[in-house]
Amino acid sequence: MSVRRGPVSGVGTALAAVTAVALAATLAGPATAAPAGGDHGATRAAMDAAVKDGVPGVALQAKDAHGTWKATSGVGSLKTGKPRSADDRYRVGSITKTFVSTVLLQLEAEGRLSLDDTVDKWLPGVVHGHGHDGRKITVRQLLNHTSGIFNYTADDTFGRTYFLKDGFFKHRYDTKTPKQLVGIAMSHKPLFAPGTSWSYSNTNYVLAGMVIKSVTGHSYATEIRHRIIEPLHLSATSLPGTRVTVPQPSSRAYSKLAETATGPTYDVTKLNPSLASSAGEVISDSADLNRFYSALLRGKLLPKKQLKEMKTTIRIEGSANRYGLGIADITLSCGTHLWGHDGGIHGSSSAAATTPDGRHSLAFNFNGDWSGDAGAVIEAEFCGTE
Repeated sequence: MSVRRGPVSGVGTALAAVTAVALAATLAGPATAAPAGGDHGATRAAMDAAVKDGVPGVALQAKDAHGTWKATSGVGSLKTGKPRSADDRYRVGSITKTFVSTVLLQLEAEGRLSLDDTVDKWLPGVVHGHGHDGRKITVRQLLNHTSGIFNYTADDTFGRTYFLKDGFFKHRYDTKTPKQLVGIAMSHKPLFAPGTSWSYSNTNYVLAGMVIKSVTGHSYATEIRHRIIEPLHLSATSLPGTRVTVPQPSSRAYSKLAETATGPTYDVTKLNPSLASSAGEVISDSADLNRFYSALLRGKLLPKKQLKEMKTTIRIEGSANRYGLGIADITLSCGTHLWGHDGGIHGSSSAAATTPDGRHSLAFNFNGDWSGDAGAVIEAEFCGTE
């Protein structure tokens, strides 16, 4: 992943096209568990290939008409060689965005806001400076990344401070407020006029979290817990705030903390996730992510009108995929259509994808952020090709 873009970003657009980076050393271990039904052999092979490419370990769960299949490959700790668990909890990065968008769409369904409200209506004066103007940007444009607002994780100083080795180990426990993160973006010019193009920006979802608080009087974390986590009984899903650890069971998380995929590997498991805020704070596991996306696509979280709005997409330039409101529209090489999101944060690369009827879901995590072809795992599961 690009340090300039920042591990917190999540690709959000490359569920079917993640570039594999081959590394000389491999840490492949035996995959575990057997399919509950159906043939997941291609998926297992793609997981093993990711480990061969340098990913320390993979934790995965798939759910389809045959039941739930759990599998792992590689290790959860480079120090001890302990294997990963399919029940590992991990930082999901930008998959958080689907949770945030769902809450805002629920609020719209309740008549408490309109997606066409300006950002300035709910956050007066916050989006201002260097050409940014919250009076001309709508909540909808935040959610589908057409606002033009600069992505704070692309800021050079932020990148050096939090994504490169020297800065990370000095600042990994810093607490950043949403206002501070937005302030970084406001120090840059907009990328384009609102509504005229598309560009992935974590700042959009930091602002979306701030809008939730303005509308409800509660933090986005409180609303996600109340509206999604508790009703769906997502027992492994949490919003840690400033807590630096990942609940057990979990594996270690690893990064190069460099702009290249070579060089030393560092344990980056502990960090203050406030640097990701509502753009990427959530911790979950594969079972919970499958349950969440399946429930969402089956209409259990949103009325038909709001689910249709979420699935109204914008073309992503240079990609066959499209982006809706906090969710990506993916078409695989075999023609299979999926909805989902991916996410990256230091030492953790995750993806979740589900068929439109919610009946076949896949979620998995790499506990390294510099290599491995996530797209190949998705292709294997839904197209059956190795």
